[in-house]
Amino acid sequence: MGIKLIVGLGNPGPEYANTRHNAGFWFVDLVAQLAKISLKMEAKFLGEVAKIKYNNRDIFLLKPQTFMNLSGKSVVSLALFYKILPQEILIVHDELDFEPGSIKLKYGGGNGGHNGLKDTDRTLGNNYWRIRIGIGHPGDRDKVAGYVLKKPSIDERVEIDKAMDRALILFDKLVDGQFEEVMHKLHTSTKKG
Repeated sequence: MGIKLIVGLGNPGPEYANTRHNAGFWFVDLVAQLAKISLKMEAKFLGEVAKIKYNNRDIFLLKPQTFMNLSGKSVVSLALFYKILPQEILIVHDELDFEPGSIKLKYGGGNGGHNGLKDTDRTLGNNYWRIRIGIGHPGDRDKVAGYVLKKPSIDERVEIDKAMDRALILFDKLVDGQFEEVMHKLHTSTKKG
């Protein structure tokens, strides 16, 4: 079973566009660029949506426009409408526990306190795939909220972009459901998180 919906988590609005918390949006934007399509706002799905054709099947791209802590509403509305199962969904998000340059694929599990994942888990359960894009940690739990809403340094952004490129090279295998191979290649090429 492959992937039918790729969701990037982030916050809407230009003031958040380049912040660390929007790494999921950056990834979906790159997929859209490669497919030469643009996402368009669809009010019924509470997000920006695009559809790409891949091997005679549809794959949806989604950037929820609900703000991070209500992301699940957007994900569930599109998934229910198109009858997409949780295990056919890939959520792409920023990951504090990994350094910039680290990227990993994972199925299920906890949300690590990530508000976008928390809301998705509440509405969808946690049996979906996720790509975790390392953004590093400020070193103090009390500084996390401010840290994720700031821009990464130029060097950090370069590392984050390189990590996303490594995942995009494996895009065909990812959407085809060759998850073990993707995990092996990503996790052996990635910086240690």
